[in-house]
Formats: sequence, C-alpha cells, structure tokens
Amino acid sequence: MPEAFISLGSNLSSTSEGIDKDPQVQINDALKKIANITDINLLKISSFYQTSAVGPGEQPDYINAAIKIETRLTAYALLDTLQYIEHQQGRVRNERWGARTLDLDILIYDKLIENTARLTLPHPRAHERGFVLAPLADLNAELIIGEYGNVGDLLANCSMQGIVRLTN
Repeated sequence: MPEAFISLGSNLSSTSEGIDKDPQVQINDALKKIANITDINLLKISSFYQTSAVGPGEQPDYINAAIKIETRLTAYALLDTLQYIEHQQGRVRNERWGARTLDLDILIYDKLIENTARLTLPHPRAHERGFVLAPLADLNAELIIGEYGNVGDLLANCSMQGIVRLTN
C-alpha cells in the first residue's frame, strides 16, 4: 500500500454540536476521522507544535502536526477525503494562507511526482517551512522531500523561530 505524509494545522476555533472546539481539538477531531476511514491505516502521529502564523493580516498562532499513513486511496481520492474532513470542521476557503479551522495537506504520497491545478506532490513549500518540517522530523528525519533532500537536513537549515513543541 502507498505511504503518505499529511500535515495538519488549525488556528481557529469552531462550534460544533454546541461545543467550542479550539485548534488543538480541531486537530484531534481530524485525527479521529482519518483513523476511522477504512482505506487508511494511521501509522504514526507527530508531536503537536504551536507555531506563529504565516499569511496575511494578524492571525492567531497555529497548532501543527503531521501523520504517516498507508492508504488504498489514490492521491486524488485522498485529497478529496481530506478536503471533506476540512469542510466538516468548518473550513472556508476565502483567502490564501488565511486563518482556518483546519488545514490538511498531502506532503508526500509514496514517490509520486504530480503537478496539476488540483495537486502538487511533493508539497511545493514543505521543504522550506519549519512548521511542516519539525512534525515531519518526528515521523522520519531521513524522509526525502523530492529533489530538496532529507527532512533532518532541511530542518537544520530552517528557522525554528516561533515554533514550540507541545506536550499532547
């Protein structure tokens, strides 16, 4: 079965079933939903990280994590599944890099190289973002991201300013 690495991020709360769900709860809810999908085996979960927001305007800090999965889903079916979970948790796509209740990105899907309007693999900016690399290093510091090199080396050359590992 293909292996994939997915990043998870949230910096907005939402209310669901009368319960206010902060970003850490948003991530935990997404993990539960992913784990319950029959065509996905959730293999490993990184630590959670509090990270400064990257994007327009003033935004609350993010909670970020990453997971390693095996899946019978194609890359596009996995993308559709992840976007459905985002929608369930109140994700609205108004502004690029804007604040969000949930962001689920496929970082790597097996060794697939893809560059279409819907999906670019490996993720085009994963290699330069500490908030992506730190959780990935928890999963596999030797993981190769496309032509850029392994996660551990990329992280060593990336700013960790504003990134704090949480105890989850």
